Formats: sequence, C-alpha cells, structure tokens
Amino acid sequence: MYPFSRRDFLARTGMGFGLTALAPMLAGDARAVDAVNPLAPRPPHFPAKAKRVIHIFANGGPSQVDTFDPKPSLLKYAGQPLPTTNLRTERRTGAAFPSPFTFRPRGKSGIQVSDLFAETAKHIDDICVIRSMHADVPNHEPSFLLMNTGEARLIRPSVGSWVTYGLGTENQNLPGYISMCPGGMPLLDSQNWQCGFLPGVFQGTYIDSRHTDVERLVEHIRNRGTSPADQRRQLDLLARLNGMHQATRPNDPLLEARIRSFELAYRMQSEATEAFDTTREPKAILDAYGPGEQARSLLLARRLVERGVRFVQVSHAPVQPWDSHDDLEVNHRRLAGQIDKPIAALISDLKRLGLFESTLIIWGGEFGRTPVVELPTPGSNAGKVNGRDHNHWGFSMWMAGGGVKGGTVVGATDEFGFRAVENPVHVHDLHATVLHLLGFDHEKFTFRYAGRDFRLTDVHGRVVREVLA
Repeated sequence: MYPFSRRDFLARTGMGFGLTALAPMLAGDARAVDAVNPLAPRPPHFPAKAKRVIHIFANGGPSQVDTFDPKPSLLKYAGQPLPTTNLRTERRTGAAFPSPFTFRPRGKSGIQVSDLFAETAKHIDDICVIRSMHADVPNHEPSFLLMNTGEARLIRPSVGSWVTYGLGTENQNLPGYISMCPGGMPLLDSQNWQCGFLPGVFQGTYIDSRHTDVERLVEHIRNRGTSPADQRRQLDLLARLNGMHQATRPNDPLLEARIRSFELAYRMQSEATEAFDTTREPKAILDAYGPGEQARSLLLARRLVERGVRFVQVSHAPVQPWDSHDDLEVNHRRLAGQIDKPIAALISDLKRLGLFESTLIIWGGEFGRTPVVELPTPGSNAGKVNGRDHNHWGFSMWMAGGGVKGGTVVGATDEFGFRAVENPVHVHDLHATVLHLLGFDHEKFTFRYAGRDFRLTDVHGRVVREVLA
C-alpha cells in the first residue's frame, strides 16, 4: 500500500528538476533543510542584503588592461620588452602590448573604465571593481572549475548549488538555480553547474537562451496530448507506483529525485511559459536591453530572479568566446558590444523594480590576459601577433548590488597589469565574500561528506571587507 496520502505526496514532491538526485540532509552546517521540501526558503547565518545572485560569466578570459585596469606604462614600452621578466603563462609572450581602447574617468567616483564598457560605466558608482584577482593556473579547464566550484581538479558542488543549498528558493514552480548560455554550453559543459556531493536537487538547470520558443528552451515543457486534469491523475498513479517501489528501496536519492522531477515539470508548464516569454515586456524595456542573445539572456535573468529563482548564471557563448589569442581588438570590441548595453539595462531594470539592493551581480572571466603580446604559436593564434595569452597572475572582476560598496576599487596589479600586488584577492576570497554578502560564514557553511565537513572555500578564503558597503 502507498505509504502516504495524496496530500502528503503533494507536500513532499516537486523540488527537483531533470533527473537530479536527492540525498538525506546530513550537513555539518546543520542547515535547517526541510526533508519534505529541500528547496523551501531558509534564513542564512546572519542578516544580509543580498537575497539572490546573477553571475555574468565572461567565459574565456577578458583582458583586464583593456576593460577595467588601465596601464599607461604599456604605451611607454610599446613594442619593447618589459623592464621586468614576463611571468610564465600558457604560451610564449613578447613585448608590451598597449591597449587599443581609451580609458576615461567615470561617474562621481572617477574610476577609469575602457570605452568598451561605456554603458556599464554609467553605473560605476554602484560597482566595486576588484583589480587584484588571481587564480592558480593559466589553463581554461581548471580555471573554469575553480571559478565555478572552488576546486580546480576534483568534482565539487558549484557556487549556485551551494547558494541554493543554503537559502533554498523563493519559487517552487521554477528551478532554484538556472545556468544559461546561448547557442550551446561553455567549456566543461555541466561541470560548471554540477551539484557534486550535495543532494542533486541543488544542481543547476541548463537553458539555451538562444531560443525564443519556450518548448525549445525547456524540452517537453508542454503536453499537447493530455489535459492538465489527466496529467494530474497520471502523476498521482505514478506516485503510488513509485511509492510502492520506493518502500523496498529506502534512501535511494535517484528514485526520490525522479519523483520530484515529475512534479516540478508538471507545475512548470504554466510558470516557465510565462517566465521565459520576453515579449510580455514593455517596448521601452526591450529597447533598453537591445537586440541579440546577450540582451535576451540578461533580460531572462532579470525575469527569473524577479520570480524567485535564487541563482542565475549567464555565460556569454559556447566554449570560451573571450579567449582572444589573436585579433584582440576586433574580438573584444565585438563581445563587449554585445553585452555592455544589456548589463547597463539590467542594473537600471533591477533598480526600477526595487531589486538592485537585494540582488548581487558579478561580472568576470576565469582569469585575465597578459599585458604583453602572445608570440606566434602553432594552433593558437594563426601566426598573428595581435592578441594576449591567458593570465592568472592578476585580473579584474566587478560586483554590484546586494550589499556591495559601489564606486570603489579594490586592490591593484603591478605597473603593467601582470600580477596582483596590492590586496591580492584569490578566487577563494571572492567566494568567501559572495557567501558573506548572502549572509553566510564561509568557514561554518559546510556539508558532511565521506567523513569530512566540506565547504565552497575548502580550507582557504577570507572575506574582502573593502567590497562591503
């Protein structure tokens, strides 16, 4: 006999999506996770302004010296070796390569920003630029994992999974964590939004935001052959059968997650159709974001957080589009031209809706680029000498909203923009700061697995107090 009533079943189901797994909540952090509804909203360790996150991931590694970290000394040494030895990166590098873009003081704060991000710079007084970021290695794969999961080599839960594990979500009819990338997946595919050893209900849901038809955005979102009432009866029957099956296999996370995914998919048929339909927006809002896939992605991100989705990551395009080993001026101008106006519109839109102060926005790549030119490398830059190699020694990211101190610059790279030298901020420090802005002590925010209390920052990380308002 089915072990609980239909009412009990409806209370217990529906918080997973897409064959994710759910396991018993045995967290070292002792999160008050509801065993009935693991994605129910929960309070953090302490009060915080940030309630949700939009991560704009410039996958591939934008150049800090062409965007948010001006280095006039590069012009002085243009075409000449630097007076210091080039740091070791992935490929051979040569002479100083001045930025082809103009930097100007912006806003009341006077922070210098490249013309590449002239629209974003209109909000510079709301932005904190971290110019002293650094990572571990100059390779995409481990740096993607480090930025998105806090671990460069092993399978670990993504930042979004940690956030939804800690806070739950505010809309039980949509996934709590969504990762968008128009046209395909970023490098390493689903590893960027994996749940690792966390219960699978906290894994991200991938959306190809290139599509405008909700049935292509979310496969099988509509059932054209069965009425909602008939679907409800089918799910109830399926639940009874699954319950009987589950009774002989207690604590099976895959089976539990399968049951939950059916229920959420049923409820998403109406909610997702509305959430992903950007044509419902006023013309003035559509015009503010502008045309193109980046504009659509960020508008969707706003619509999703507005509807209670806890964490939204927006990657620029498949694989690593910002990876400008050659033709940097052309590539960076094209890519920035696609995202600059939508970022500015996103910030304005969140302010209009009263969501800016409670939404943490993060922009940046997995690392930066060298201030010196990359020398011809077979299979890399087609023999051209007009691009930059990967640079994990020092790069820029920025944060805004959600308790961030706007109009500030944190840290600095050296005279040429190669290495972080003032107030260096490692990726672990960034993650510790993000968690703090959301109300978590990163050292106490843990999950017990294989006899150890794991955390996003592993055994590292410090909160960068200069970022905090």
